[in-house]
Amino acid sequence: MRFVTWNVNGIRARMERILGFLERHKPDLLCLQETKVPDAIFPREAFEELGWHSSIHGQKAFNGVALLSKAPLEDVEAGFPGDPIPEQARVISGVLDGIRFVDACVVNGKEVGHEAYAIKLKWLEALASQVGAWASSQPTVILGDFNITPQDRDIHDPEKWEGRILCSEPERERLQAFLDLGMEDLFRLVETGEDQFSWWDYRAGAFGRGWGLRIDLALGTPTIGEKLASAWIDRDERKKGDWEAKPSDHAPVVFDLR
Repeated sequence: MRFVTWNVNGIRARMERILGFLERHKPDLLCLQETKVPDAIFPREAFEELGWHSSIHGQKAFNGVALLSKAPLEDVEAGFPGDPIPEQARVISGVLDGIRFVDACVVNGKEVGHEAYAIKLKWLEALASQVGAWASSQPTVILGDFNITPQDRDIHDPEKWEGRILCSEPERERLQAFLDLGMEDLFRLVETGEDQFSWWDYRAGAFGRGWGLRIDLALGTPTIGEKLASAWIDRDERKKGDWEAKPSDHAPVVFDLR
């Protein structure tokens, strides 16, 4: 099985690139974040014409998550019980081949000490509780834009980012709560080197300079890790290339199970 997480930063602006990615890489499941459209205008038909099933949870202009799959998903849930900000479309989950995939667009938090930062920490605590409930009964993967760097090696310049949003200790403690459930950072099971980033700011030529962070993650229960064959970041999708559309500031992260 091949599954992918990708923050597309607006699905309407990235449709050509998404369709091209699906054709080239042929995932079984593509988990999108920041679709930024309400469900009524999600481009479902364009995917259906190519044989893709869409499970969506969106809102106008912000957030939004979607699961694109070749086979229909089972037991799809939009949102999660106990969500402290249910008006924001940030989570959708479904079951494929006996695995529950939880697609998450984590609160950014703006800056340490901001009201949004406190909401981020509270929201992550609630989500970890629900993921624990799912993971207690079936193999589970939570993946998406976590807006947290797990370790300093996931930062291009740890000293510059120390204590800042996306890299602060309270955020990492919330991420650790998922790992304490027995989940594993799947990417790091097979890729241990530095300079493995999934997000680069649009500003200051960050991509060309290698100024990135790894904040797009997949955490899986142990049976998932045992089956993991490979994981890699598709940096080509962060490049302009020959596409008319501007790339997202995030690159897709691809996982293959045996």
